[in-house]
Amino acid sequence: MGYEMAGLLAKGGADVLVWNRTREKAKPLEKYGAKVADQLTELAGRDVVFCMVSTWKDVKEVVTKLLSGKAKPKLLVECSSISLEGSAELRKILDEKNIGYLAAPVSGNAKVIKAGKLTFVCSGPKKAYEQAMPLLSMMGTGASYVGEGELSRIVKICHNVFLGVVTQSLAEITVLAQKAGVPRHAFLDFMNKSVMGSTFTRYKTPAFVNLDFKVTFTPQLLRKDMDLGLDAGRRFEVPMPLASATRDLIQSMIGQGWTEQDFATLLLQQAEASGLKLEPENTEVGDGLS
Repeated sequence: MGYEMAGLLAKGGADVLVWNRTREKAKPLEKYGAKVADQLTELAGRDVVFCMVSTWKDVKEVVTKLLSGKAKPKLLVECSSISLEGSAELRKILDEKNIGYLAAPVSGNAKVIKAGKLTFVCSGPKKAYEQAMPLLSMMGTGASYVGEGELSRIVKICHNVFLGVVTQSLAEITVLAQKAGVPRHAFLDFMNKSVMGSTFTRYKTPAFVNLDFKVTFTPQLLRKDMDLGLDAGRRFEVPMPLASATRDLIQSMIGQGWTEQDFATLLLQQAEASGLKLEPENTEVGDGLS
C-alpha cells in the first residue's frame, strides 16, 4: 500500500523520497519522479514523513532507525493499523524530540488506492492535520479528523472489526442463497443493487463469484485487528458477541492452514461447513472501483 500511496504523491507533483526494506521494490516509483533512498535516515530531513507498515513492532523499528541520526522531520504521519497503546507510545517518543505526529490509519488496499478511493481517519493536533491535508488529499477521497490523541486508532479498529463481521455475514447469506439454488453472481448482483449493497460488497463480488482470492488482506492481519477490537471492547466495557464469533471463525480458518490467500476465503470455510463445494462461476462481474 505504501508503494501505491507514494506513487500517487509523485504523480501529483510532490517531492517524494521513498525508502523500502527491499530497495528494488521501490525502484519502479522512479518513473513517476520519486527518488529512492539507500538509507532510511535520509528521510529524516524531510518536512513530512509517511509510515506504512504492518504492525506496531514494525512501526517502532522503522521510527527508531529513522531518528537514529541528527536530522528529524517536522511531522510524522503514521498510517498503519496499530493499537491505541502503541500509538500513544509513538506520540511520546516524537513529543520528546519535538516532532509533530498525526495518527492517520487508512481504509483501503492497493487496488482501492489505484482507483483513487483511499480514505484516512486522523487524530492528533489540528495543526498537524491541516499541515498534512494537502498531501492526504492527493492520495484519495480525503480524510476525516476525529479529534486529539489516538482516537483515529479506535476508529480504524472499529472499521476492521466491521470488515470481518460483514465479510462473514456476506459469506453466510451467499452460501445460503446458492444452496437454495441461486447462482452467486445473480444473488450478489441483486444485493449490490439494493440498499444493502455497498462499495465493499461490490468490491468483493469478483472474489466471491470466481473464487479469485489473491491477497488484499491476510487472515492473520484481520485476526490481529479483531483481537485489537475485542481488547478495546474489554477496556471500554462494550460486549461484542458478533466480533467474538467472527474472530473464532477466522482462527478456525487459520488453523486449517488457509493463510496464503485473501481473508475472503471465509466464503470457502462457510461453504465447507454447509456441505457445499464451490466452483468458480467464470462470470464477468464488476468490482465497483473502475
